[in-house]
Parts: sequence; structure tokens; C-alpha cells
Amino acid sequence: MDVSGGSGQPRSGNDEPAEHPAGPTAPTTGTTDHPGPEPHDAPTPPPPADRDPHPDPDTGEDTPTEPPHPTTGKDAGNAGNAGDAGDTGAGEEAPAAGTRTGSGEHRTLAHSGIAKGEPPQPPAKEPGGGLLMGRPFGVPVYVAPSWFLVAALITWVFGGQLDRVLPELGAARYLVSLFFAVAFYASVLVHELAHTVAAIRFKLPVRRIQLQFFGGVSEIEKEAETPGREFVLAFVGPLLSLVLAGIFYLAMKPVEPDTVPGVLLAGLMISNLIVAAFNLLPGLPLDGGRMLRAVVWKITGKPMSGTVAAAWVGRALAISVLVGLPLLNQSGALGGGSEEISGMDTVTDALLAAILAAIIWTGAGNSLRMARLREHLPELRARTLTRRAVPVQTDTPLSEALRRANAAGARALVVVDAEGHPLSLVREAAIVGVPEHRRPWVAVSGLAQELTDGMRVSAELSGEELLDVLRATPATEYLVVEESGEIYGVLSAADVERAFVKAMARPS
Repeated sequence: MDVSGGSGQPRSGNDEPAEHPAGPTAPTTGTTDHPGPEPHDAPTPPPPADRDPHPDPDTGEDTPTEPPHPTTGKDAGNAGNAGDAGDTGAGEEAPAAGTRTGSGEHRTLAHSGIAKGEPPQPPAKEPGGGLLMGRPFGVPVYVAPSWFLVAALITWVFGGQLDRVLPELGAARYLVSLFFAVAFYASVLVHELAHTVAAIRFKLPVRRIQLQFFGGVSEIEKEAETPGREFVLAFVGPLLSLVLAGIFYLAMKPVEPDTVPGVLLAGLMISNLIVAAFNLLPGLPLDGGRMLRAVVWKITGKPMSGTVAAAWVGRALAISVLVGLPLLNQSGALGGGSEEISGMDTVTDALLAAILAAIIWTGAGNSLRMARLREHLPELRARTLTRRAVPVQTDTPLSEALRRANAAGARALVVVDAEGHPLSLVREAAIVGVPEHRRPWVAVSGLAQELTDGMRVSAELSGEELLDVLRATPATEYLVVEESGEIYGVLSAADVERAFVKAMARPS
């Protein structure tokens, strides 16, 4: 996922003299490196890569390419070790890959927005997440399949309550209950839109809004830059729920309480009060937890300290919900006499408490993992993850190209024209698929993937900027170039994935 400098001498990814391993390190030895397992909490996974257009020389079948995922990989700090995925530098018998060519065209490509980290057009494929309902403020809103389950549950439970309050409705009470479920989740959508509008105001990208079981979520791709903005971003959701509760309360005033409008307005007022109160609880992943995180961040000056404090409060909150919610309901503190509670009600309360506790506990853990990822993200640098490469002509036999790579201690091949301009990258997976006895008769051009603008990466990229470029153009290898336009090496998507895995495994 490095090549010679202007002098033609080997150069490592950390700008120190490269030490070549004793044995060959070309990608022909052994099998292709495979990416590590992907954690479940990817910030923003890239779209799947298209199948490689170049067929395997033996089978004739396409070799699928694997995209870089922003949640897996290897430690960038160790990437420059000999024989490791980030081995960098180059040198060979042919003209050095890093030698300046003097070509204006190549220099222009190196200085393009793509090389500097600006996502190319068109943008990556938009993620799904259920049934698309609309795009308020340009953000897609999805209804997850689990929503239909909870809507049916609300319809059944609220319908039973309506039977006691308005028995004259008969079977029509379930239609009224369904309307209440839809109106309640419309209130949840307003809550999430408040977060979205605040994020857009702070220039934070919002991936989508999803309505699902037990509420909704606004997927904001980056965290706020200051604790004050983080506090505002978290507080606006519960604030809008309180405003909605007030609006429904005022709307109840001129309405008779024992009517359908009166019951619906009362139910929506109470439900929005519950949503606001629940989200103000000071534990991640709730809004109150993000507010607590902002406060601790402000006091300590360390966002990670705020995340740790709010996450552990969230876990304590999960245990409290698991134990306390059934006890409160059984004691009658939440309404109704304790003598009216049946065995089925007790089981239902315990199940509801277990689901809520699991959601809070899992969300707190995910927040910790995401914070650890953001903390280590700047360590992922294109320069240190880049493999050294050697330039070869299009008609160079594979065996000769690999001999040059082994002699230079390189692990990648770049196909260049007669003037040294890069044309394509030889795919590691394709090299492995060619039997040794056929390599003298196979030209490297038949195993290469043509370079596109999105496959040119600046050696100065790191962290989220690097990931944005890789997500925008999924591929197995990328050409890494200097600001001046000279070739620095080849970046492998598998190396980035391994760097993520190792970074996530290290303690904060």
C-alpha cells in the first residue's frame, strides 16, 4: 500500500535508507496477503470494488478485487520493516521508479485534487438501510424493517389501552393506534433531524437517518471539533422532543380529553417527554452521554477522556435499566397498581428491560471502539504503508520483472511507457495465479490494471483523508506519488486493512 528517489537509490517509506531482507520479497513468494477480519463498527465502509477486468492467465476467470475498509488493517508504525506489508523504497537495474521524468502531464496528475486527498467525482455509492422515505436537507431517511415490528407492537399495546378509555371505538381502535405509532415515529424523525441540521450547520457530513426498533439514529461521519459544538449537537435532539411535547400539550387545551384527538395528543405529549427524558440520561450512546462527554472533554482537554467516562456511565446505566425497570414497574411507581400486574406483564417488562440494556451496553462499547479508532487514525500514513516498487516496460516478461523486484527488495511493479510515465499497476493476485514455468512467456502488461485518476494517491495523505480517497475508488493497489509528480511506490488495500486491525487492537 515506495520507490526510489531522484538519485535512483533505494528509499524507505520513512525516508531512511532501506534495508533489504536477505531473501526475495517480491509478491511471487507464497500466497497473496489477505485482509484481516472486519470489526462490526465501521465508521463509513467503502462501496464494494468492481471485479477486476483482467482475467486470470490460467483459468480465464476474473479475479475479484477487495476494497479497503476503514476498520481493518495493520499498524502503520511497523509498516516499514523489511518483509512487512509496509516495506518501502525501491531500486533496480532499470531506471529508478522515483526518478523525475520531467513530464508536465505526470506532474499535473500528481498535483490534482485526487492526489491531495479531495474525493473524486462521482461520489461513492450511497449506503442503504431499509425503505427510503425521503431526503430532507439532502440526507436520506430510511425505515428499517425492525420498525414494522415495533409499529405492530405499539398498535397492539396502545389499542388495548384505547379499549379501556374509548370502548365505543371497537375494532377501529387499532386503526387509531396505528396512526399513533406513525405519528410517534414522525416525532422521532424530528428529533433526529435536529441533530442533522446542527451537524450540517457545523459542516459535519451526515450519512443517513435511520428509523428502527426503539427509535432512530443520525449517522454523522465525523465528530465535532470542539466540546461546545459536541454539546450543542447532542442537546438539540432532546430539546426538540421537549418542544414537541409542549406543542402537543397546548393543542390538548381546547380538545375534550375523552375523544380520539384528545387521547392521541395526550399520548404524543407523554411519549415525547419520555423520549426527551430517556435521551438526557448521562451515558453513551444516548444524547445525555454525548453531553457528558463534551463536559469532561472541556474540563480535561482530552476527547478520549470524555468518551471513556461517558461510556462507563452508559454501561452502569444499562445495568440499572436491566435491574431497575422491572422493579419500578412491579412496585407501581410507573403507573397502575402492583396488584394489577400479571405474570405475563412481568415477563414483558423483563424482556423490554433486557433489550434496552443490551442496546445501551452495546452502544457504549461501540462508542469506545470508535473513539479508539479516531485516536489512532492519524497513524495511518500513505508514506509509511507504501510498498517500494520497480518500473517495468509493458513487454517485460514477468520472470524478468520479478527478478528485478527481488534484486531491489521491492514488492510491487509499475508498468511505465518509454518515457517513464506510469500506465498501470501489476496486480499481486494476478502474479500469484501464474505458474512459475509460464512466467518467462507472460508479459507484465497482461497482469496489470490500468491507472485511473482515483488510483493516484499523494504520499502526504494520512488518516481520514487517505481513507476518503480509497473509499471513493475501490481497488486492490494504488499508485503513490510525491507532490512533485515522481512515483513513490504502490499502496496495497490489504496493507491498510491490516494497519487498521493492529491500530484498533492497541489500547488508548
